[in-house]
Amino acid sequence: MNKKVKLSQKNKKKSIDKIRKNIDKIDTQILKLLSFRRKEVLQITKYKKRSEIIDKKRIAAMLKKLVLKGKNLKIESYVIVNIWKAMIRSFIKLEKEKI
Repeated sequence: MNKKVKLSQKNKKKSIDKIRKNIDKIDTQILKLLSFRRKEVLQITKYKKRSEIIDKKRIAAMLKKLVLKGKNLKIESYVIVNIWKAMIRSFIKLEKEKI
């Protein structure tokens, strides 16, 4: 469990601000990765028919694999599943717009 550290209000604010800056940097990295993923999704639309956009077996296998990898990284499975399902829905929408 995380231990709560006793800090003055000023130090607490500085600590929170520093952590938030780190989170902002990570968010920027995630955006760059999403841009790369988007490009690949757009590439695949050249080879798929509209009826092939949703592959439930692939989605299930992908989520299972990601949850296992996440477990090794100490990421809760619900975090992975919720994020990837939202991402998959969004990219399916993109594919449908492009096919």
